[in-house]
Amino acid sequence: MKTLAIHKLGNNKGAPRVYLEGAQLKRAKFDQGKRFEVNVSVENSMVAIRLADSGSRVVSKKQTGGQEIPVIDINSHQALSIFEGLASVRVIIKDSEIFILPLSTEVKKRRREQSLKQAIESKVVTVGSLSHGGGVLSHAIHEGLAKSGLKSKLAFANDIRPELLDQAFVHNDAWDEDTMYLGLPLQELAYDTYAMARLPEVNIAELGLPCTGASLSGRAKNHLSMAEAHPDVGHLIAPALAVIARANPACIVFENVTQYANTASMHILRWQLRDMGYVVHETVLEGEDFNCIEHRSRLCMVAVTEGVDFDFESLVKPLKVSRQLSEIMEDVPDNDTNWSPMTYLKDKEIRDKAAGKGFAMNIVTEKSAYVGTIGKGYSKRRSTEPMIRNKSNPDLLRLLTIKEHAAVKGIPEKLVIGMGMTIGHELLGQSIVYDPFVEVGRAVGESLKQFSKTPTVNESIIKFQIEPQLDLLAAA
Repeated sequence: MKTLAIHKLGNNKGAPRVYLEGAQLKRAKFDQGKRFEVNVSVENSMVAIRLADSGSRVVSKKQTGGQEIPVIDINSHQALSIFEGLASVRVIIKDSEIFILPLSTEVKKRRREQSLKQAIESKVVTVGSLSHGGGVLSHAIHEGLAKSGLKSKLAFANDIRPELLDQAFVHNDAWDEDTMYLGLPLQELAYDTYAMARLPEVNIAELGLPCTGASLSGRAKNHLSMAEAHPDVGHLIAPALAVIARANPACIVFENVTQYANTASMHILRWQLRDMGYVVHETVLEGEDFNCIEHRSRLCMVAVTEGVDFDFESLVKPLKVSRQLSEIMEDVPDNDTNWSPMTYLKDKEIRDKAAGKGFAMNIVTEKSAYVGTIGKGYSKRRSTEPMIRNKSNPDLLRLLTIKEHAAVKGIPEKLVIGMGMTIGHELLGQSIVYDPFVEVGRAVGESLKQFSKTPTVNESIIKFQIEPQLDLLAAA
């Protein structure tokens, strides 16, 4: 290959037109006056132009800057109708050969449309998960899709922590025996040629990149000027987009802390997905709106391939009900070691107040209607996260148990069965409030089902895989 460029697919006299001129033609031996032939391969969605002494067409010329330059002007329904509906095409120039093809983004868009329609017809959609953790988001989307009448199959799950993947493999029924276990850093996966070559395309991708650099506490603790300055997770949008491009989903569900909406990474995600043929929708989901005891806010983005009609307004919120922490509390005896006066935190509160700091202990009781956000480091007994006050002895406080922590988020207890305090609270604290994302999964399922009823545009563009076509070019 000497040249690869994108050219506008124009229209002249009511017929599609590709107009080529200049030094790149001359470089490939397409000089003025030479004859060539045009061959159309509908099967491969490709037009091949080859020099041939007996060709029916001739390279013409034009004057530019006092010099003659070669021109090839293809203006024909017969030659270019396979590109119907496209605004631009790829042009690959080799010695004595020129190939006109649809853009890779168009090919992928049409292929994911076709794959989705086939999946909807079979009532089984495939899902890929990045930054999977214990798979709480995966499980919520799995449940939501089921409510829309679609079965989902988790094709692959990636996380940097194999112990969380192990937990999900055993206890998360979004998994099955065929789920690909990818226990390595996302940035390593994206540049692992072996893994990426075997990564399947999926209908839906879901992910929640680490929020350490974007959250208020994370930025303050790490003294970051921006989320992307975090040395471990600030760059993860780049490998995430690389994997998304490979998996080619028709829908992407992304969640994070609300502050992530204003990061450079989120801007990159929005505009890159747009250029890949997606329409991006965003909202903030509130646990309170879905009767979750934990009033947790999460940014949610749903990006759908062009043509899919999705709207967050279609989410159905439940009737408001009054709740109390007592509904989900376990019976923890007064002599249990989890109870503590936590004197050091009470002393810290007094010092902070005297110093004019806004940090105060977050103490709740069995009658509390809600609790605030519980984060990944909850087991460290941080003063600003909820502590339950003992009913019999008000001086004693304790953390929520793992079971209680799951319950205030609405997360099924089975997802954290057998987990210790530290890792269990980490899994839950970096997760979502469950019910809002179940509803997102249902709404996504309904939108995808509706899209499957629309006619396919120009099926010739989706009759091939990109790789075999490029192999064909290499052999040409």
